[in-house]
Amino acid sequence: MTSMVPERRLALIHRVIVPDQEHPKEYAILVTDRRSIFIRQKETRGDFWLRREINYGTALITDVVPKTLEDYEQTSVESLTADSTNIMVPHEAVISLAMKKEKQKPRKYDFFVRLTMRMQREEFQVYDFEMNYRESRNSETMIKFYMVPLGAYFKPRRQTQTRETVLREYATDALEIFQKVLPAKIAA
Repeated sequence: MTSMVPERRLALIHRVIVPDQEHPKEYAILVTDRRSIFIRQKETRGDFWLRREINYGTALITDVVPKTLEDYEQTSVESLTADSTNIMVPHEAVISLAMKKEKQKPRKYDFFVRLTMRMQREEFQVYDFEMNYRESRNSETMIKFYMVPLGAYFKPRRQTQTRETVLREYATDALEIFQKVLPAKIAA
């Protein structure tokens, strides 16, 4: 009788936003030694605000407390993957992972944001990932997600670091997590 090695939970990426035609969706990513599970988060704000957060790279509403890895300890991985609102990506199915830097596209209604950037002498730099993976033998899927930290992560770090540094560290921390678990042939 062979005993199966239990799946180890390695890390939790507190928040990413996945764009969608209808409505952007907030996820936390539970990374195990075998797969990444995008866990759909309860809707905390409207479509307008989520789209702005994708552009600005940070949460505009700061009262949401990020979940921790311990918050998911009592939940089985199978129940998370069984939930149809979650997305499960096996690590051996990943074809490529790319971290990108998205340039701001000025819009008329972003006047105050541009003014704030000018006053702070900073650009609001947004990092996103594109993960390509095989859903089945003949089907490839790409999921794009923006690294948009919650205000509880962003605000304390902003006291001593620039906006660019905080957002870059959030994205590179996620990249390091993925590099540890994805097959070596995947270049990010």
